[in-house]
Amino acid sequence: MHFRLVDEIARRQKLQLAAEALAMSQPAASRMLADVESELGTALFIRHPRWMEPTPVGEAFLRHIRVILWELETLQTEVGNIAEGQAGEIRVGAVTGPAMGFLMPALRQVKAESPDIEATIEVGPSVQLVRGLREGRFDFIIARLMPDQDSHEFHVYPARSENVALMVRDSHPLASHRQLPLEAVTGYEWLMQERGSPIRQAVEAAFLQSGTAVPGNITNSSSLLVVLSLLAHSDVIAPLSREVAEILTGDSLGAKLVALDMAERIIVSPYFILANRGQQLPRATERVLEEVLRRL
Repeated sequence: MHFRLVDEIARRQKLQLAAEALAMSQPAASRMLADVESELGTALFIRHPRWMEPTPVGEAFLRHIRVILWELETLQTEVGNIAEGQAGEIRVGAVTGPAMGFLMPALRQVKAESPDIEATIEVGPSVQLVRGLREGRFDFIIARLMPDQDSHEFHVYPARSENVALMVRDSHPLASHRQLPLEAVTGYEWLMQERGSPIRQAVEAAFLQSGTAVPGNITNSSSLLVVLSLLAHSDVIAPLSREVAEILTGDSLGAKLVALDMAERIIVSPYFILANRGQQLPRATERVLEEVLRRL
């Protein structure tokens, strides 16, 4: 308040007008100005009969306090925006399917309304994401819980199962076939994630449950760039989440890929939205989480 009073006196050139602008009595404003000048050991204003003029020290004082006052106003605005979820930093992680199918659309929606929000998104396997959540690197994640993980240490939001699409290039010999049995796809080269990954486990389980031999000609890679490259130049079959497949087969990318029309569905174990218990999410993060839950 002391700084604001000095600034108002300089702008209005009268103590009474400055006091009125700050909703103070003139005697209180006079005492406050006297306290500041006493602390500095010199006068900040020359008192003329009808107006007040800053002294050279007063001019220097004003230059500095106006910077401080501007920073305070900026801070108040920023704090208000963060409290309302209009600004702030978001750190989230997800496995590939929900990252592309739900997290990114939710984040785009929130950023369209609040462009000052800064978001960091990491896509990776569930084990890596859960570790990062425990270490405090994420506000929340969309991932699977491993059998040895205790769900009680997290806030767990509703689950959703993931469907697998078998992706091929549009010139693949099976691309135009309908209701393909698993037996029809075993003889081709496959490009899959490493052993133990949820999608690979779901594919192998589907073959075993149908009594069909699991494909033997397999290249292992979890890189989407490798997948796209091999799909574009060979007749490999690549199992991907349905959310990823829908993006790759859309017109906007022009990838010339299709999902095989299979007679049986291949379903991956469900994923969850996880957040640390006892951690209050920033309002900006809450807005993204609410948007993700709305889309599930």
